[in-house]
Amino acid sequence: MQEFHIRLRSIRMEKKKTQKQTAEVLGMNLRSYQLYEQGTVEPNIKKLLTLADFFDVSLDYLMGRTDS
Repeated sequence: MQEFHIRLRSIRMEKKKTQKQTAEVLGMNLRSYQLYEQGTVEPNIKKLLTLADFFDVSLDYLMGRTDS
């Protein structure tokens, strides 16, 4: 099971999105988003739902609970 920050970076790169694009979708600055990918900070549920919708994946996938 991958940790959230590793899965987040992986799915972002797979979907060919930049950190800046992802941060903008979340309504946050780039540095704050980068802390998610570093594993320093975890997003709240509203941001998690936005990420799942943006990347068109389930929350279970995003959180590493499933690989499908």
